[in-house]
Amino acid sequence: MAHSRLPLPEALEFLKAPGRDADSDTAAIEATVGEIVARVAREGDPAVRDYAARFDKSELERLEVNDEERHAALDRLDPQTRADTEFAIENVRAFARAQLGSMSEIEVEIRPGVHLGHRNIPLERVGCYVPGGRYPLLSAPIMTIVPAKVAGVGEVVACLPPNAHEAMVAGCHLSGADRIFRIGGAQAIAAMAHGTQSVPAVDKIVGPGNAFVNEAKRQVFGPVGIDQLAGPSEIFVLADDTGDAEMIATDLLAQAEHDTRTRVGLITTHRPLAEAVEKEIDRQLATLSTAETAGQAWRDYGEIAIVPDEATMIAYSDIVAAEHLQVHTLDSKALARRLRHYGSLFVGEMSSVVYSDKCSGTNHTLPTMGAGRYTGGLWVGTYIKTVTHQWLSEEGVHAVAPPAARQAASEGLEGHRRAAQLRLDRLQS
Repeated sequence: MAHSRLPLPEALEFLKAPGRDADSDTAAIEATVGEIVARVAREGDPAVRDYAARFDKSELERLEVNDEERHAALDRLDPQTRADTEFAIENVRAFARAQLGSMSEIEVEIRPGVHLGHRNIPLERVGCYVPGGRYPLLSAPIMTIVPAKVAGVGEVVACLPPNAHEAMVAGCHLSGADRIFRIGGAQAIAAMAHGTQSVPAVDKIVGPGNAFVNEAKRQVFGPVGIDQLAGPSEIFVLADDTGDAEMIATDLLAQAEHDTRTRVGLITTHRPLAEAVEKEIDRQLATLSTAETAGQAWRDYGEIAIVPDEATMIAYSDIVAAEHLQVHTLDSKALARRLRHYGSLFVGEMSSVVYSDKCSGTNHTLPTMGAGRYTGGLWVGTYIKTVTHQWLSEEGVHAVAPPAARQAASEGLEGHRRAAQLRLDRLQS
């Protein structure tokens, strides 16, 4: 069973259990990605162009999108699409600014003469991977680029596949990307990590992608930072007997149409609702235009769990730690306060994942594969490093030097002891 590293509640019953484990389906690509990363690091642009021809069927003389192409893409953007994109940008920017406002710099005197503090410093250069996919995901550049600009990042580099819809270029431009490159896949991650003749090396890479992109981020991590390792998308709904089967089924299938490996699930205390949702999903799949993708995801990774009470519902939900977690219960706000592990929470049946996916303002780049147990999603703080400092007066040295010297001596670190003692000796001479 996927995500079962922790003990499952004994009272858990599956009306429908997932048929496959999305966590274990990507091991075969490791060697391929390793070759791509190494070659791009070694050869630069020629390797990127070769992979674009092989994987994207694109012949690229110039990798960077110039100003003329940016404005042409913007001019051809449908007016309503542009208005909706700008609406989403405004919301994401407003929330990111509010988050930034909560990040205080501090300096405190923890004892007389000992001053400690931290500063919040924006990263110098960030690379944002913007996935292409089967459809133009216009929200994708907004979620990665806008918070970076709010954070104060010096230069934001965006990479998107050569065959990505032209509207995606317009989206990167509107979101504030300083430079845009038509490079996709693992080769884009390698180019941003190591730098090429055209692409500058960045300090951190953010943004979701397919399994090749994810593996490339894993392999380059260390010299360059990454936001997280993102697996296939996930949505779970928690519901009691007040749940609406049609609404729950609709939300599950909305997420399932992202990818055939999307994990979708319902955890409920009400068996009749569980049965109704299962039937409703089958009914909706019969008319859903994306049923080929959503149906496969439901068959392979969909699940419905029936639990005896709210406590068991919470326990299993916290084990899953779903990327997107919707709460459809009588007192959804009270239940939400008791949940600990998730990527982003959607409280009440009026709060759909799709709103966050597109334009409401919270970020849709979120932890998957159980990572919600130890981290949250992309936010303005992703682009800021919080670094500490200290300064000591003579009084502070008198307080700190003696125990520091004694500790160093007990550890056999004579150089440390001398460094601690020297300042004290100077003050006493």
